[in-house]
Amino acid sequence: MRRTAFAFHEHCLWHDGGPCSVFPAPGGHVQPAGAAEHPETKRRLRNLLEVTGLMDELVPLKGAPAEEADLLRFHTRDYLERLAAMSEQGFGDAGECAPLRKDSYAIAKRSAGQAIAAMDAVLRGDCDNAYALCRPPGHHAERDRGRGFCLLGNIPVAVMTMMERHGVRRVAVLDWDVHHGNGTQQAFWERDEVLAISLHHDSNYPVDSGGLAERGEGAGFGHTLNVPLPAGSGIGAYQACLERVVIPALERFRPELIVVACGYDASAMDPLGCMLLNSAAFGRMTEQLVAVAERLCEGRLVMVHEGGYSEGYVPFCGHAVIQALSGSAIAARDPANDEIARWGGQGLEPHQAELIGRAADLVGEIRGPQ
Repeated sequence: MRRTAFAFHEHCLWHDGGPCSVFPAPGGHVQPAGAAEHPETKRRLRNLLEVTGLMDELVPLKGAPAEEADLLRFHTRDYLERLAAMSEQGFGDAGECAPLRKDSYAIAKRSAGQAIAAMDAVLRGDCDNAYALCRPPGHHAERDRGRGFCLLGNIPVAVMTMMERHGVRRVAVLDWDVHHGNGTQQAFWERDEVLAISLHHDSNYPVDSGGLAERGEGAGFGHTLNVPLPAGSGIGAYQACLERVVIPALERFRPELIVVACGYDASAMDPLGCMLLNSAAFGRMTEQLVAVAERLCEGRLVMVHEGGYSEGYVPFCGHAVIQALSGSAIAARDPANDEIARWGGQGLEPHQAELIGRAADLVGEIRGPQ
């Protein structure tokens, strides 16, 4: 058993994205409906952890809201002021498909605070690894605007805070959310202290973002690594990504801390994705990262919850990840896991292998410790 911390605050589930369904806003022929990014996916994950008993084996954390000084490490003051004003008036959009309502800014600060608390606990040695159940998510938020349901850059803010607070100088961020981690990429585009890897559906969201040619600039060149997977990629393709791209990249970079932007919208059940993963695939990828973290950085691994929009299936994916993090014997029986694994297209297809091979060719440009 490993000491796995679980950072969560109920206030994170009170963020209201409004009646936008899977579209930015209702109107015209778009009937109002509950937001695609809604609290039940996260609440049901926490509920499942309680019901199975896995929660009892975790180290509870309740992070304080992120301080403005920490937010300003990434975001502009003008953006934070606009976000606060919209939150106070009770409605608005932080940029592009990032709706908010009353108190959303305060809740977003609380969300970023969970990521900070999780990383802080791991770096202090209070736990071996950690999971931060954040909401709203953060990996699409840019320096001066929100995007894709994200208001604040939870991971960039937390990583930059850890660099200041603990003197960390080499952090790897792996984003396996089905959408490109554009905000994280922007945050570290010109910096060589962070290796930013994103596995995502090619040109899904943001459109025309996250191509192989996006490598970083200046000192950061080579430390941005995108793997834009074809639609329909399944267990075989993601395993190949881990084995041929992600793990070799981590071994070359040799981080002091590994952070995962842990979205579950690459699952076969997700309404905003078109990939084929089951819960066991997420668990297996986590097991591999745990082993790499133990070999490279004394096990320092933090998962930060991002997307995932199937309220029925996200809990099973999240439970598999947290079980793997902790090394617990407590499992949740996923009634769809084996069926998904038998679906056609789960093996590594030639066109997927070709793309992964091109991404693997870029690993050699990553600079290790000097």
